[in-house]
Amino acid sequence: MTRNKILSTASTVLFLSFQTAAYAQDQSPPWSQADSYYGPAAMAEARRAVQEEHGGAVTYYLLADRLEYQTNDGDPLLLFDGQAWWGGDRNRLTVKPELEYDFNAGRFDEAELQALWTRPIARYFDVQAGVRHDFVAGSDRTFGVIGVQGLAPYWFEVDGALFVSGDGDVSARFEAEYELLLTQRLILQPRTELNFAVQSVPEIGVGSGLSTAEIGARLRYEIKRQFAPYVGVSWTRSVGETADLVRADGEIPGAVSFVAGLRLWF
Repeated sequence: MTRNKILSTASTVLFLSFQTAAYAQDQSPPWSQADSYYGPAAMAEARRAVQEEHGGAVTYYLLADRLEYQTNDGDPLLLFDGQAWWGGDRNRLTVKPELEYDFNAGRFDEAELQALWTRPIARYFDVQAGVRHDFVAGSDRTFGVIGVQGLAPYWFEVDGALFVSGDGDVSARFEAEYELLLTQRLILQPRTELNFAVQSVPEIGVGSGLSTAEIGARLRYEIKRQFAPYVGVSWTRSVGETADLVRADGEIPGAVSFVAGLRLWF
C-alpha cells in the first residue's frame, strides 16, 4: 500500500469516528437540522401538515346503500338504508338512518336513527357504541347500542349490534353482504339481515328468538363509482312468535319483493 493510500484511509476512519461521536452526543429531536435552517415555526407547521396528510385529517363519508322501491307483494314500500361518518382514523361519529315508507298506508312503518362513536379494534374491524331511537308513532323507543362493523375473511362486510331499550328489552341485529364483481362495473351483491329478541314485546309485534329474516340479491351497474342504479329481489319473513303476532294482526308474515333503486356515496 502506498503512502497516499495509507493517509487517505486514515483520514476516512478519523472522519467517520468524529461523525459517530457527534451523532451519539446529539440529543435533539428529529428534523433538528431542518429547524436550524428553516426555523422552528416553519418546521412545526410542516410536521403538522405531514401528520394530517398521513392519518390525522378529519374527513367525512356519506353512503346511501339502499334507496329503493319494493313491490312487497302488492303493498309497495320505499326503503332508505344508509350511513355517514365524520372524524379521523381513530375516532369517528357514525350516523345510521333506516326508513321504510308504506305507500298504501301513507305512513312510515320504520323510522330509525343511530348515533354511534366508532373506534378501530383490529385492522379490519371497528367497535361502535351509542344510542338508537325509533320514531314511529306507537313504538317510539330509545336504545343503548354496542356493536362491531368491518370486513370479515373472504371480503364479507358484516355489521352486528346489540340493543337494550329503556324498558330493559334486549334485541340484536346481524347484517352481512358480499360484492361479486361480474365485470369492473357490473356487481352482484347478495345480502342477509337477521333480527333477534330476548323478550317478547307484543305491543310492537315482536316475539322472542329469531324475529325476522331477510335474504336478497341486488345487481347494480356503476355508471360512476359514486352512482349505481340496481335491480334485485328480496325475501322477508317473520319467524316464530313474531309470525304468530303478525298473523293475529291479520297480516301475512312473509313477502317477496322485486326492487329497483340507487346506491350513492360521496
